[in-house]
Amino acid sequence: METVLCVCLGIGLSAACGFRVFVPMLVMSIAALSGHLNLSPGFAWIGTYPALITFSVATVLEIGGYFVPWLDHLLDTMATPAAIVAGTVATAAIVTNMSPMMKWTLAIIAGGGAAGIVQGATVVARGISTGTTGGLGNPLFATIELGGSVFMSVMTILVPVFGVVLLAVGAFAFFRLFRRKLGRKPAGPPVPVG
Repeated sequence: METVLCVCLGIGLSAACGFRVFVPMLVMSIAALSGHLNLSPGFAWIGTYPALITFSVATVLEIGGYFVPWLDHLLDTMATPAAIVAGTVATAAIVTNMSPMMKWTLAIIAGGGAAGIVQGATVVARGISTGTTGGLGNPLFATIELGGSVFMSVMTILVPVFGVVLLAVGAFAFFRLFRRKLGRKPAGPPVPVG
């Protein structure tokens, strides 16, 4: 049961990396330093004060960057690979009691995949926001992404299953909405009756 909770915790934190790369890492560092999170061997560095300071600075810079219009787009291009790497590390740092091969396979597929799915959804949503508002809605969108990352990170630490359930529900809703948008055809001229 402990392994299942570790996997759920890792996947939930990885999904939060899809919103913001450094926020979940900062939450992990705080939780590890306060004794609320056990890190797997080799990842104890996340729960150190130098890591806490580094993640804090990186988080502030990342958050600030998303509120600068031209920097926002530059960060978006780098965020997808960075989120996948952070998601992989987050899962690997949490999962214990597994062989290294199984742990890294799970971290890459489930952790990196969860971060990639969430990041992909935010890229699509940000593109829609930029297209419909000319970029004026992007600061609001950045705030929503930040809130999602903080909320999902904290809730996943408190209730590990929460992150996986939220990821599944969000992915289902997003893909259903996306499929509906693609499935609509423009209305043509009315067909005469008779």
